[in-house]
Amino acid sequence: MLPESHHWEDSNGSQLHPTIQKLMKGYNRYMRPNFNEGPVEIGMSLDIASIDAISEINMDYTATIFLRQRWRDSRLVFPGNESVSVDGRLVSLLWIPDTFIPDSKRSFLHDVTVENRLIRIFSNGTVLYALRITATIACNMDLTKYPMDRQVCTLQLESWGYNLEDVIFYWTRGNDSVKGLDTLRLAQYSVESYYTSVSEAVYETGLYPKLVLHFALRRNVLFFILETYAPSTLLVVLSWVSFWISQSSVPARTCIGVTTVLTMTTLMMGARTSLPNANCFIKAIDVYLGICFTFIFNFLCVSNEIKCYLSQACVYVYIQPNQVLELGSTQKDLVDQSGMSVSEAEATEKKPGKGCGLTSVKNAVRRAVSVFSVENPHNIDRHARTVFPLTFLAVNVFYWLYYLFI
Repeated sequence: MLPESHHWEDSNGSQLHPTIQKLMKGYNRYMRPNFNEGPVEIGMSLDIASIDAISEINMDYTATIFLRQRWRDSRLVFPGNESVSVDGRLVSLLWIPDTFIPDSKRSFLHDVTVENRLIRIFSNGTVLYALRITATIACNMDLTKYPMDRQVCTLQLESWGYNLEDVIFYWTRGNDSVKGLDTLRLAQYSVESYYTSVSEAVYETGLYPKLVLHFALRRNVLFFILETYAPSTLLVVLSWVSFWISQSSVPARTCIGVTTVLTMTTLMMGARTSLPNANCFIKAIDVYLGICFTFIFNFLCVSNEIKCYLSQACVYVYIQPNQVLELGSTQKDLVDQSGMSVSEAEATEKKPGKGCGLTSVKNAVRRAVSVFSVENPHNIDRHARTVFPLTFLAVNVFYWLYYLFI
């Protein structure tokens, strides 16, 4: 409006451009262009200057973008073929779209050394309005395949107050309306692909125009291989060294087992520090660390079993009361506390009597125990040297094939 232009002239002590001064005469910035004549078509384009941070804990990313909007205002037509660039502070004199980012958590307009705005008016009434903003935008992430995951984030642009009857949003050049993602370099991610789409935002107050930029981020797994996967694998391999240590060196075998278990626990705790504590996410890295911890713990159990045989300290109890047998003794040497040998006890059990059912149960227990009994505990190490590496290799092949290609 004219009074507003005079106010701007008085406060700055300078004159507006004659063309702009003429255009501002009778201009009402509170009324949108084409009022009562149809919606205003607003074209959008983006330049992604940087993506500064991607947070898995907060599930958001921070980006600095150049947002450019174009529309035609018939009230700003002037003769000639030239365009007029005006100071960004004159934005208060013009009608501008009420575009906002619905998923934004925090955002600000850069103002060094002045507010980063650009207004350019073309002779046919087209207005170019550009601004530089930094916004932290929510991005819902699926971390089940972390760190071999692929995240799809969006940047949405909507109109706050004008519905589809007032304004229409469109991308000026389709997918080419977005620049900067091809050359973007991120710390943990690489931009795999991106595309644009046009849709509608449905609210209780009506339908509103919405533009969406979809971009897929692939996490670089090399860092995690060096930081987590390789150390945990080496810890499992280190635990196998005990299979080549003499079984009489019980302290050495126990020290390796306890050290590897504690180190593995530290790795597992460190891998979760940068991730959200959500029970719904069983991540790929958790599965692998759990596999490594299981192998190390099983090795510790095998070592304790060997120690148990060597020390003759482990016993098991038969169903018959007061009959205790030492593991490490042969069947001929087993003696119960009543003074009967095992053969005599078996002969007694075979006599007809009331304990017929109990005898069959005890025989079944003996057969089950004999399956897990080891005649020579020195054979455990020899078999473990082959079984543990082959099993761990097979589990690794299945793990990497599943998380990389399925």
